[in-house]
Amino acid sequence: MTAAAVRPPPSPVQLERRRRFLRSVLLGGAAVGAALAGWIPIAIRAEPRLRPPGAIAEDEFLASCIKCGQCVQVCPVKAIELGDITEGFGIGVPHIDARAQACDFSCDAVQCILACPTGALTHAISKKEEVRMGIARLARPDACLARQGAGFKGQARGPSYTGLHRYEKVDRWKPIPVADHPYDLELCDLCVRECPVPEAIRLGPMSDDPADRRRHVEITQTCVGCGMCEMICPVEPAAIVIDARAQWRPA
Repeated sequence: MTAAAVRPPPSPVQLERRRRFLRSVLLGGAAVGAALAGWIPIAIRAEPRLRPPGAIAEDEFLASCIKCGQCVQVCPVKAIELGDITEGFGIGVPHIDARAQACDFSCDAVQCILACPTGALTHAISKKEEVRMGIARLARPDACLARQGAGFKGQARGPSYTGLHRYEKVDRWKPIPVADHPYDLELCDLCVRECPVPEAIRLGPMSDDPADRRRHVEITQTCVGCGMCEMICPVEPAAIVIDARAQWRPA
């Protein structure tokens, strides 16, 4: 090996430049990773979260919501909860788990919209869509008691269920525990019976035979996706669910 081929050791200045370069690469990678980590929970979620009434488009909603929790505090049935750390950029953002507790419009004035200080929840979307949260869908037709022609007796979700509902025949203004209101139905129609929106869900005959007790579930355009049908469905998992952010399409 010749003297010309021998590379001189790096100078202190060159070593310092290399350290700075590696440090920049590592810090940049960490920053990108942290940013991506915020999106991972959102990206891997198969379906969007059910947002409170009047929520604007999802991207705008996430940008506009300041996570103040005002909507949570005014909800009379405590249907609204804030996203936890698994939500990524959705942490602290309000959503509704309809199976646990639906929005049944007990407040009538949709107080979560009135309480929102930023317009993330707003009446200004349009007359038709101002409270639409999604659309109900019969996800498990074979499990539906109405389609089986079966009745239901007892507490809709069992004695330990803590969800609330406004039963207008009991108290127009005060929601009570679902567990305190047992049923005795020859044909299960809970999703229709307890829906707060008139004609949003209907039952229709499944055949021309008058003796056929079976009924199919029809979702109409007036459905706003409040989640009451999913919450009250007595089968487990629920036969009917809410598709968040979905728009009504004729069958």
